Amino acid sequence: MSLTQPAPDTSASSGRRVPSASRRLGYLIAIVLNLSLVYLVNVWPSWQEVSWLTAQTQDVLGLVNLSLLAGAAVNTLYLVYDRPWFNALGDLVTTAIALAVVLDVYRVFPFDFSQTAVDWSPVVRIVLVVAIIGTAIGTVVSFVTFIARAARAMNGTSSTSAGEA
Repeated sequence: MSLTQPAPDTSASSGRRVPSASRRLGYLIAIVLNLSLVYLVNVWPSWQEVSWLTAQTQDVLGLVNLSLLAGAAVNTLYLVYDRPWFNALGDLVTTAIALAVVLDVYRVFPFDFSQTAVDWSPVVRIVLVVAIIGTAIGTVVSFVTFIARAARAMNGTSSTSAGEA
């Protein structure tokens, strides 16, 4: 849901950490995108301009905004403190918030496709279920990654070795 996932810490080919400048650029891009989405959803043109969103969109907007702002905040923190264990913690927080958002959107279902040529409701519900499953898995993976990286940091071992989760 949110654009909070930073660039991966390792490259598949070498197993080495991506250069700091590349990671920081990714964090800056994520901050700009998240804040731009907050502006687009809330100010201009705002969610009310989307014909297939219902008044119930207001019921999920708080969590959507929380997700976007948390993504911007976490990426801002990554600019200041860029450590694998800390990034894993930020990923866990933002992924958990994203799971709450997707669950809430599924529960409220603030969509009305009656004015469209095709009833997209079943497709959107399937996409939301897939998103819930994927985000739940991502939350578990983020939790395990955080525990592993925090343990490595406490032991003083490198968390950028090849084969790291």
